[in-house]
Amino acid sequence: MSSVDKQLEDLRATIEDELPDDISVSDVKYEGPELVVYTRDPRKFAQNGDLIRRLASKLRKRITVRPDPDVLMDAKTAEKRVLDVIPEDAGVTDLDFHVDTGEVVIEAEKPGMVIGRHGSTLREITQEIGWTPEVVRTPPIESSTVSNVRNFLKQEREERRDILERVGRQIHREEMANDEWVRITTLGCCREVGRASFILSTSETRILVDCGDKPGAEGEVPYLQVPEATPLNSIDAVVLTHAHLDHSALIPLLFKYGYDGPIYTTEPTRDLMGLLTLDYLDVAAKEGRTPPYESEMVREAIKHTIPLEYGDVTDIAPDVKLTFHNAGHILGSAVSHFHIGDGLYNVAFSGDIHYEDTRLFNGAVNDFPRVETLVLESTYGGRNDYQTDQEDSERKLLDVINRTHERGGKVVIPAFAVGRSQEIMLVLEEAMRSGKIPRMPVHLDGMIWEATAIHTTYPEYLRDDLRDRIFHEDENPFLADEFNHIDAGEDERQEVKDGGPAIVLSTSGMVTGGPIMSWLRHIGPDPDSTLVFVGYQAQGTMGRRIQNGWDEIPVSDRNGAGRSESLTLRMDVETVDGFSGHADRQGLENFVKTMNPRPEKVLCVHGDERSVQDLSSALYHNYNMRTFAPKNLETFRFK
Repeated sequence: MSSVDKQLEDLRATIEDELPDDISVSDVKYEGPELVVYTRDPRKFAQNGDLIRRLASKLRKRITVRPDPDVLMDAKTAEKRVLDVIPEDAGVTDLDFHVDTGEVVIEAEKPGMVIGRHGSTLREITQEIGWTPEVVRTPPIESSTVSNVRNFLKQEREERRDILERVGRQIHREEMANDEWVRITTLGCCREVGRASFILSTSETRILVDCGDKPGAEGEVPYLQVPEATPLNSIDAVVLTHAHLDHSALIPLLFKYGYDGPIYTTEPTRDLMGLLTLDYLDVAAKEGRTPPYESEMVREAIKHTIPLEYGDVTDIAPDVKLTFHNAGHILGSAVSHFHIGDGLYNVAFSGDIHYEDTRLFNGAVNDFPRVETLVLESTYGGRNDYQTDQEDSERKLLDVINRTHERGGKVVIPAFAVGRSQEIMLVLEEAMRSGKIPRMPVHLDGMIWEATAIHTTYPEYLRDDLRDRIFHEDENPFLADEFNHIDAGEDERQEVKDGGPAIVLSTSGMVTGGPIMSWLRHIGPDPDSTLVFVGYQAQGTMGRRIQNGWDEIPVSDRNGAGRSESLTLRMDVETVDGFSGHADRQGLENFVKTMNPRPEKVLCVHGDERSVQDLSSALYHNYNMRTFAPKNLETFRFK
């Protein structure tokens, strides 16, 4: 008998000792980080609301209780009884019964009403039908991504269970190493922005944190070929801090080259990763480049994802616990906290952070039980990288829009589909509603509408007051009449060009391809119009060149034959700081200064050379902590 089987046997015996005599246990399994208990008495479990909580506390594990398939009520009868229990106002749109696990997935417009106060309605459902209910939200804006991900995972349930059982046995395997140490190896994003990737290793475990590309630098990928990362199938887990491509683009590539383990991230990041990586392949194909992997690898990545919620402490290896906290950067972005060993060491990776509250998100969390080392992004870490505050930024943007409107021109805003676009949408909706700018069409191109739909699917990840507005459909700001989804391509863009004043939000945010190039071709020669940058423009990107004064830019010809032609930009070019999803220099310092507890060491990464060195020096001098501005391929030992 393996050590894991022996462990499960012991756990079953402990559980049976804790349970009343009239509740039986038919099986106990690991599925990923969770312990799954099968019982022939699910109703009795549900009647005792504290029972699962007490077991989880005693065993120090996340526990899910499922009915033994032999005792399930037939699905048709169960469906009628579920609908009798759930209030009609919950807006149930789908019920999906899974006999293999005894779960019923309930999709509803108002999940809170299905859950009930402290889970009371869920317990009532289990008492009534014996099935274990799982609740998901019906997106207020229809999202093909959310629908496709949910349908795909439904189709792959059997294989996914096999994956989870295998991962569970890996997590709970017996520790083999005798010595204790902790190391971080930098595989990318050091003294540069992009291709974020790190290996966090212990004597027992290797974890890859992020695996992104570098904007505007084709072929510059993380150093996955070094001994610390190879072979890929020996890595225990991948942790993804958020979905932007400079952190996520090459996650599917791992599966092409042999990785077959779990990806830990939040649920919205999983969906956004699917959206952005599939688009990444599409853009590469349109530009005549060979994509680094096939779409099948994106599906593999989604199939292997284990979503975690903020604040859940989760075993991901025999000697590593992971906890995600809100990073305030984009939907689902997470500061990733690793607790290593039995109190041996604690490391936090900031990912990308925004420290202050924005219209879209609460500010980043920096309160932890323990942190000895912080790996900190430094995108705006330079000595003079101070952004204007949000009110000033919004005032400047609205002033640009008003001036352009008076000339009869159009405002074109290149924006990341995820994060900045929704932030700008909220500013524009409020400004038009309050009369600060005239009402006019706001055209959303590229993936912006789809990304917005995903935001409305997960309002619990948004700022508190915005979440409350989305819960009330008549107040959902993303459903304002002014917003128009561009879905007819060139013909619709030509109509916009020929029409009156308007605002265009379009990907890509750094002008590295995508529909923004078409908008520049249509509107760039118009001196009455304005191009407004609201996000970071990385070195080497076309956005940075235009920002620096280029007015002759290469664009592919209209026929899509792959040839380039030169375009003269006559439109005004403006930069409005303050909308970035990244903390500025002051925000980064404040994140560290108010961090509880304050770390002993800080690795400043994800910034150009000047930014990381400036921030590293300032943190050292101001807060008397050891700081580093590492280069790629450095390894730091902490224990």
